[in-house]
Amino acid sequence: MRIGVVAPARPVSREGSLRMAAFMALTYPQHEIIFHPQCYLEAGHFAGTDEQRAAAFLEFANDPAFDAIWFARGGYGSNRILEAVMPKLGPAANHKTYIGFSDMGFLLGALYARRIGRVAHGAMASSIGKNDDGTAAGWVLGWLIDGDKRGLEPGLADGRPAAAFNLAILASLIGTKYLPDLTDHVLYIEEVDEPLYRIDRMLFQMAHATQLKGIAGVRLGAVTAVKDNGEAEGNYSFGETIDQMILRWCGEMGVPYLGRAEIGHVELNRVVPFGLI
Repeated sequence: MRIGVVAPARPVSREGSLRMAAFMALTYPQHEIIFHPQCYLEAGHFAGTDEQRAAAFLEFANDPAFDAIWFARGGYGSNRILEAVMPKLGPAANHKTYIGFSDMGFLLGALYARRIGRVAHGAMASSIGKNDDGTAAGWVLGWLIDGDKRGLEPGLADGRPAAAFNLAILASLIGTKYLPDLTDHVLYIEEVDEPLYRIDRMLFQMAHATQLKGIAGVRLGAVTAVKDNGEAEGNYSFGETIDQMILRWCGEMGVPYLGRAEIGHVELNRVVPFGLI
């Protein structure tokens, strides 16, 4: 298998890419991982300009020599290239697997909405040495290369189609043409680095989004690095836990809350393929 790595949002360090290349050489020496030079570009917050990031994604996605696109890093930025890349994806893009999470949910959602390739939520190619000792990256590679299901999120055993998003990305996709039809899907969500009142506000949007009517249920992944409410909100205790919030909003949404999931901005971020596994 030949895996291409691009960075539609923030750049990665060469040290990080070398760690991943060494990890793959040790675990899957007969396979190849290639980081696009664009991964190391810097243009303010981003890994190159919008045009450079779009061009790199299209180059690898439309190249039949690659079997998979493994996104390098999240942050912010993949939404800015959707209009440029989605109409230009050719036949080769349909035969690839695309995997990442967090900000990459913009691309994963847009690809799944158009049924382009196989799409999955999972650890990214820059995770080694940060919040991953190799377990989550190994889950991704095992699933990609061998079809190994041991790294899949356990809730997928219920046999229903699924999709997984960072909650802030999901909220941003709602109301756009890039949110896929998730009828009969179990929706997995996770969040990081937000105060509880913002999480509650995004859950309100999820619960009342007409585009999400018909989902089969919700699973909640890790909610990490929760921020204080901040001075503007008085910095008072929110008075409700994340578990209480999700139960309340699922009740208002009229869908079952199916429990916790092993995904998120955590060391053990399991793989959730979109659709049926």
